[in-house]
Amino acid sequence: METLCKTYLDAPTLAQEGAHVVSCDEKTGIQALERKHPNLAAKRGSAERIEFEYCRHGTLCLIANWDVAQGRVREATIGQTRTAQDFVDHINLAIDRDPEAKWMFVVDQLNTHMSEGLVRLVAQRCGIDVDLGVKGKQGIVKSKRSRKKFLADGAHRIRFVYTPRHCSWLNQIEIWFGILVRRLLKRSSFSSLENLQERIVAFIKYFNAVLAKPFKWTYTGRPLQA
Repeated sequence: METLCKTYLDAPTLAQEGAHVVSCDEKTGIQALERKHPNLAAKRGSAERIEFEYCRHGTLCLIANWDVAQGRVREATIGQTRTAQDFVDHINLAIDRDPEAKWMFVVDQLNTHMSEGLVRLVAQRCGIDVDLGVKGKQGIVKSKRSRKKFLADGAHRIRFVYTPRHCSWLNQIEIWFGILVRRLLKRSSFSSLENLQERIVAFIKYFNAVLAKPFKWTYTGRPLQA
């Protein structure tokens, strides 16, 4: 916790040096729900009443990056899956924005966040020319533990900072996901998956233009009092 919180607190200084501290995660199962009937508008003494019957049009997965120093949503990948390759492609897209910079990605300990593909991507991007081994047999990619150790290595230009188990609340992108739910998803109606994706993209643009600011992070990682 202390390592993670220090990373957040150091983010503004690191940004001035050209480094990027990015909080990243997936929001899965975003439903495209279409209300069967229009809502009843608010009136004096009564709040807006939302139609409770709906049609389902499927779900999407959003992989998003939160720039800790700038308080903005950066890369956002929207699709119907969240495979290990989806995450590798998303990280690769993020690095393309500033290929030679130093990157620190804050993620939880989901297995796709320490995959063989991610190890190979970091090795290729950092110019680490070593035998990475064979998954399940030997070398750096052998096990989840060995892959995580490699990805978290502070000597690498691109590295991952992992939240402790059961501490996803420490990942700042989760705060922004809450904003997305409250301001867009909770009370809306979407006619299709395409409509849902368009609205998410539009909200991200609106947020970055109007609401963006860094979260005021005060927790230092010390044990909370009971």
